[in-house]
Amino acid sequence: MNLDGFQALTFDCYGTLVDWEAGIVAALKPVVQANGTDLSDDEVLELYGEMEPRAQTGEFLPYADVLRRVMDAVADRLGFELIAGERDALVDSIGDWPVFADTPAALRSLKKRYQLWVLSNIDDSLFARTSPRLGVELDGVITAEQLRSYKPAPAHFTKLLERTGTNPHRVLHVAQSLYHDIAPASALGFATVWVNRRADRPGGGATPASAARPDLEVHDLATLVRAIE
Repeated sequence: MNLDGFQALTFDCYGTLVDWEAGIVAALKPVVQANGTDLSDDEVLELYGEMEPRAQTGEFLPYADVLRRVMDAVADRLGFELIAGERDALVDSIGDWPVFADTPAALRSLKKRYQLWVLSNIDDSLFARTSPRLGVELDGVITAEQLRSYKPAPAHFTKLLERTGTNPHRVLHVAQSLYHDIAPASALGFATVWVNRRADRPGGGATPASAARPDLEVHDLATLVRAIE
């Protein structure tokens, strides 16, 4: 794969730059346990991965409300009622979701050569809790709230092309989710890099399964930086 011809690198944020699985487990598992159910971390993530896409279907809801709907669905599935504060457990935790250790240095290095954009299924106010910890000034951020659309719908990618005035062949999309990102980006002609953050663990975690095939697979952003350099 020739990595020299791209104008911009676009990134999914949660799962790719931020360890959303650690954040989800830290917020959701204590609620589940407090209500009498003992699930492993992977079982918690698989439950989330089932519920989140369902919560994003139908009439558009802000991501904060999607997360509340996920909490409702988890409680319904496991047979308990949420008490005060539990419904907001995921929403309130987003500012604490850890940035992957390799993210800030990788973004700073890549910024020397490319425009950097984030395309995220998030609300603007929620992303603002994360952005200072990414360690770099982004060229742009496109959120679900701005578009009233969630990936894997194509709106994030078509809006990126509109805002940059470029074509898909000049953009490299970098993401952890085959389902949310690699599949729709590839369908629109973007080159794609799959950051397979779960390479050492079985299962899909919080991400639904997909048969999408990336142009390049790496296990972390440091490896992508070395490939480019």
